[in-house]
Amino acid sequence: MLDLTFDTPKPKRITGAKHDWELVIGMEIHAQVASNAKLFSGASTLFGSEPNSNVSFVDAAMPGMLPVINDFCVEQAVRTGLGLKAQINLFSAFDRKNYFYPDLPQGYQISQLYHPIVGEGEVLVEMGQGLARLVRIERIHLEQDAGKSIHDMDPNMSFVDLNRTGVALMEIVSRPDLRGPEEAAAYVGKLRQILRYLGTCDGNMQNGNLRADVNVSVCLPGAYERYQETQDFGHLGTRCEIKNMNSMRFIQAAIDYEARRQIAILEDGGKIDQETRLYDADKGETRSMRSKEEAHDYRYFPCPDLLPLEIEQAWVDDIAASMPELPDAKKARFMADFGLTDYDANVLTADLDSARFFEEIAEGRDGKLAANWVINELFGRLKKEGHDITESPVSATQLGGIVDLIAKGDISGKIAKDLFEIVYTTGGDPAKIVEERGMKQVTDTGAIEAAVDQVIADNPAQVEKAKQNPKLAGWFTGQVLKATGGKANPKVVTDLVTQKLGL
Repeated sequence: MLDLTFDTPKPKRITGAKHDWELVIGMEIHAQVASNAKLFSGASTLFGSEPNSNVSFVDAAMPGMLPVINDFCVEQAVRTGLGLKAQINLFSAFDRKNYFYPDLPQGYQISQLYHPIVGEGEVLVEMGQGLARLVRIERIHLEQDAGKSIHDMDPNMSFVDLNRTGVALMEIVSRPDLRGPEEAAAYVGKLRQILRYLGTCDGNMQNGNLRADVNVSVCLPGAYERYQETQDFGHLGTRCEIKNMNSMRFIQAAIDYEARRQIAILEDGGKIDQETRLYDADKGETRSMRSKEEAHDYRYFPCPDLLPLEIEQAWVDDIAASMPELPDAKKARFMADFGLTDYDANVLTADLDSARFFEEIAEGRDGKLAANWVINELFGRLKKEGHDITESPVSATQLGGIVDLIAKGDISGKIAKDLFEIVYTTGGDPAKIVEERGMKQVTDTGAIEAAVDQVIADNPAQVEKAKQNPKLAGWFTGQVLKATGGKANPKVVTDLVTQKLGL
């Protein structure tokens, strides 16, 4: 674990209001389980298939069709719970949540209300060096997704695609521990990172594989502290839920707008109605969708088609034994083993592919030098071209070869950048390229000394200036490097210039 002392960030205060107000935010993250088959059928979960092509008789709710639990989805939920340091419930059960949508063929959703598979856990969200928010997880339950209604293909009709129907979701419910838009976005980012490290959800927000329902309320200063003492939600104000957010930028914008909307109503003497709202990204505002339902509105009751889940502790222990190294542990190890700064370790562990790429280069080499080339040169170039590490034209072996050449003194930093450009655009073995193109750094003191003598002899006026102002000696170093095509060892050049000028 990270050996750091974290200070809790101050709660977000809303400016421009008559009174001081504080934000309170809770989130329900719907994470699609990384599984090739759905929760209760063997139908494919492949994204982008032809509409209604991944639909079994169970998904379509044909008469007499019964659900059969996908045990791999259960395993993925348990793995997620372990990754969030949560209680794994050895007994859990499924319930029917009754409501009507055209894209919900059964007329109900199979979910878990009374006995979720995962209990309380936590997520540590860093908000800058030395600052973090500990977000408590209330529960994680498994449920099936609904289909998709399409309204923009015909002016007079709507269409229904049932491909998503029955896809397994993990609903990860947090306590109202988040206190600002930036914290909410950072929480989603951290949770997404953990899920991807675990391999339980790919975190693809664009495809809807990770979506957030955001509960927002405002309260006067001190109310949150009273809630913590009493666990009475009444202190936090009436919440409104913003549904189906799939962009961290929009999450922040929606929270900010919704908070200001609620404050304006309260300061005008009105009251907040508990409701479900949608965020209109084009207008930058939330709008009412429907009044907020409570559990009794859905008429929950135990699903008669599924027996309760009873899992053995030994099975949970086997899953725990196969857990991968998670982001916080990997970051701490990178800082300890490779001497990285907090910032560099954060960048390199942001996703698993980047961490693996860096570690392959850094193993047995100068970790700081490797980090510098991965972050500044490779990541910088990839970002400029709109690529990620999985699309890198430079392999870890190739970049490691460049780092080796620098460490051995065969090439200078300037030559290394020229070499990186060649490898990035045309590929090849860095060592062979240096040899074949004559790019090797000149370390022969005699040859360098001759170049230094020539530059000094050609610039007597500059010599006098340098003797009066030693800072100007760097001009001579630059001229020698230029004369040698950048191949001379810069340190050797600097030492000789200083010696020759008597500085």
